[in-house]
Amino acid sequence: MEAKNRLQAGTKSVWAGEKEYLVHGATQVPVVHSVAYNYDDIDEWYEVAIGKRKGHIYGRNTNPTVQSFEDKVKILEHAEAATSFSTGMAAISNSLLTILKPGDRVVSIKDTYGGTNKIFSEFLPRLNIEVELVETGNHEEMEREIAKGCKLVYLETPTNPTVKITDIVRITKAAKKVDALVFVDNTFATPINQNPLTLGVDLVIHSATKFLGGHADALGGVVCGSESLVKDIYHYREINGATMDPMAAYLILRGMKTLKLRVEKQQENAMKVAQFLENHEKVEQVYYPGLQTHTSHEIAKKQMKGFGGMLSFALKGELDAVRQFLPKLEYAHRAANLGAVETTVGPARTTSHVENTSEERAALGIPEGLVRYSAGIEDIDDLLNDLKQALNEIKSH
Repeated sequence: MEAKNRLQAGTKSVWAGEKEYLVHGATQVPVVHSVAYNYDDIDEWYEVAIGKRKGHIYGRNTNPTVQSFEDKVKILEHAEAATSFSTGMAAISNSLLTILKPGDRVVSIKDTYGGTNKIFSEFLPRLNIEVELVETGNHEEMEREIAKGCKLVYLETPTNPTVKITDIVRITKAAKKVDALVFVDNTFATPINQNPLTLGVDLVIHSATKFLGGHADALGGVVCGSESLVKDIYHYREINGATMDPMAAYLILRGMKTLKLRVEKQQENAMKVAQFLENHEKVEQVYYPGLQTHTSHEIAKKQMKGFGGMLSFALKGELDAVRQFLPKLEYAHRAANLGAVETTVGPARTTSHVENTSEERAALGIPEGLVRYSAGIEDIDDLLNDLKQALNEIKSH
């Protein structure tokens, strides 16, 4: 185990979590579609069913292909355990509903993904759970709210879509003073660039649909943390039923073999795109933690190994400019996804915060002219030339 822990992330992405599931000399983990598993010995069957012995009994609970995926993410995130879900939002909602009960208090940031924000602003209050959303990046205010007492501190860093950064170590220290748990959505950073558990966090969450899978062809979510915490979340999920499909697990497993290569190329492209846009006359502002002009650049440098493949930018002319610009891009999908090998773009109003009204987006600090840009692995000159010609199509009024 010690030797395995010394492996670099790229090697772990390829090899981790697979050996136990390779059968008949195969070099790839198989897709196991069986819903149920046979036991001749009823006592052995019972011990597997209650978790006393390793094995599988029913697909809603566990599956060999799915478990291989969970093991790979667990190792990459330096976790004791991991459990998976049908989607990223299932991972988030199941984790929150496992931990929280009426009367509890949550402290989070305003800039979480739109679906997460809806849970905080709409669904948790129905359960008599108090939620305090703090201005992202205002660490002093967050520390004050945490000091009042809370059950959970929920962070997303970098955020979707404004790519803001929260100091994980600083906020985790504040949370531990009041015995609060800390959850971090690590989707944008990926395990290649950030490992929140090593910074004191209790639970790491990923939408596996995004960078982990990397090919926009499979939905999934996963959480990693301590054995006891993940066991509780798994129990809620097995009863709630938001189970990952084995074919999705296989596709994401296959995608993860190139995770480090993809992320390195994506963030290399993202940096060059951000630098280009920062100096363009038709761009109001660029949001990318790799830029020295980013308000939290130094924090990002401290807690991340790389700045990721995600950026966003606000166009002068706002929504009218977006309408002119987006259709002219030739090498970018205009779609509600991110983290894929192809560049993908879209405004927050149709992607991350489509569930929110324009007034709600404005209150969250998301301009209608904001474009989220997920850099792919294309040649950078082609991406820059594509951006140039599309920006040239924006006519001033």
